[in-house]
Amino acid sequence: MAQRRTSLKDLAQRLGVSIATVSRALHNSPEIGQEMQKRVKQLAQEMNYRPNPFARGLRQDGPKVIGVVVPNLLTHYYAAMLDGIEREASENGYSVISANSHEDFETERRIIDNFVNLHVGGVIACVTQNTTDTAHFEELEKMNVPLVFLGRTCLHDKFSSVKANDDETAQMATQHLIDTGSRKIAFVGGPNHLDMVQRRKHGYLEALRDNHLPIDRFMVACDKIDFNVACNATEKLLRHEERPDAILAFNDIITFAAYTTIKRMGLRIPEDVALIGFSDDPHTEYVTPRLSVIVDQSEEMGRASCRMLFKHIEGETNIQKMIVAQRLVIRDTSAKTMKK
Repeated sequence: MAQRRTSLKDLAQRLGVSIATVSRALHNSPEIGQEMQKRVKQLAQEMNYRPNPFARGLRQDGPKVIGVVVPNLLTHYYAAMLDGIEREASENGYSVISANSHEDFETERRIIDNFVNLHVGGVIACVTQNTTDTAHFEELEKMNVPLVFLGRTCLHDKFSSVKANDDETAQMATQHLIDTGSRKIAFVGGPNHLDMVQRRKHGYLEALRDNHLPIDRFMVACDKIDFNVACNATEKLLRHEERPDAILAFNDIITFAAYTTIKRMGLRIPEDVALIGFSDDPHTEYVTPRLSVIVDQSEEMGRASCRMLFKHIEGETNIQKMIVAQRLVIRDTSAKTMKK
């Protein structure tokens, strides 16, 4: 079996310093003292470190490349984002290395390390639902690697971001449910620490407050973004004696989980339980009844994040913030009769 190639990370761990320090020392950066440069180069020789030839090509005369990491490429939301990024990148002479973190923090961290080792020109990242430690992203700042967050964001004071107007559209969707007769509206979401969950939940709660409806903690079910978990949460809500008469669902996975569970339990949509979900999955229009949805303009979000990243690659240092508007599409699952 071939021996694993020694990486910059291996050298950094042995020396107890950052990857950025190792990289700069190997390139004779004046920011790194002579003693540290000597230690790094000696260890690199001992561990048979060889620069990645692909990375060397990226740094010099090879193709211009950016790295993109998203949590779940199987969903239309992230696939459309990536499509937008790839189209924008291609139009600007760049190629894209894309990676799927599978909603796993350690995988995300390894992907960022790999991007560093490949010397990509910049990174676009949508964080996993488990990401609470952001050290791997902060390391990019130390190495002057441009980074733009997309959709799910963090480190707002350090990096640029592109996201949707989640709070406004969640409030609009909840208001629509109220206007069409619902009074006990539940929110089924993802982990509370995610900024996207916080924004969507905030909009939902604001609509309840504006209409002087009680806020019931039981009606706010925020847990792991997972189909089976969301099915169980929906069933728990619907088996309660004060069951909701409407549900606002956080994303496409949770929307379809809620939809499936309501129908499996023999309840009618929207007569017994109305439903609106955040989703731009085209299948929402082809199920029966057709789903009312808040549509993320995910391809445009991808394009916008790519344009923003290119500005940073070209030297822009100011933190940029962009909001891409979503659309509320009313179909059959929320079309109750107006309450008198």
